Amino acid sequence: MKYLYRLYQLLICLPILVLASILTSLATVIGCRLGNGHFWGYYPGKWWSILWIRILLLPVKVEGREHLKKNQSYVFVANHQGAFDIFLIYGFLGRNFKWMMKKGIRKIPLVGLACEYAHHIFIDKSGPSKIRASYDRAREVLKEGMSLVVFPEGARSFTGHMGVFRRGAFMLADELQLPVCPLTINGSFDVKPRMKDIYWAFWHPLKLTIHEPIDPIGKGPENIKNQMTKSYDAIMGGLVKEYQGFVENPDQ
Repeated sequence: MKYLYRLYQLLICLPILVLASILTSLATVIGCRLGNGHFWGYYPGKWWSILWIRILLLPVKVEGREHLKKNQSYVFVANHQGAFDIFLIYGFLGRNFKWMMKKGIRKIPLVGLACEYAHHIFIDKSGPSKIRASYDRAREVLKEGMSLVVFPEGARSFTGHMGVFRRGAFMLADELQLPVCPLTINGSFDVKPRMKDIYWAFWHPLKLTIHEPIDPIGKGPENIKNQMTKSYDAIMGGLVKEYQGFVENPDQ
């Protein structure tokens, strides 16, 4: 069955997804240049992400959408199990947002260009001034009423377990007094484990849990610590038992 699924990926999924990636990137770039950037910066990517998951026949379950309020901006924070985290959140969160992503993604042909035109935020860690500029851009996005999605671990897990959280996303939420909404991703590591069979996906159900947002309790270090600790605990508690517990991630 594994090899039949791989043959299906090679002969059917690969050609469709390559073509879809090109068309999605072009639609995003052209749409953002000519029209509503909030629409074209989100919906082509959303539909592209749904296509990835549906064509690979991966079941998806989403819980907790009732926790989100209409017209409320959030800083969404999620564990980073693997590459399919992006498709799961983009396709099934149901909320327009911008990503905070590694600057290396900008180098991916067409996809990086589309992300730039969609005004997703590239994190440049090459120096303090570059980092500040990245967070200044994120601050402006949030002030415009948009939501933001961040992986506070900063890198995909090697084990499926969570590493440590960095403070940047929580400092932004504190400064703008926004609720932080934790997201737990289950199954992504099983679909695409890091550093294993990089050319193939494995069939496994995916689940996105949207936890209750954590409102500010004030402003300053105490609020940052409160939102970060509660987010970490909520995300950890939502993981399947196999991946619960802290494991150090070597490239954090």
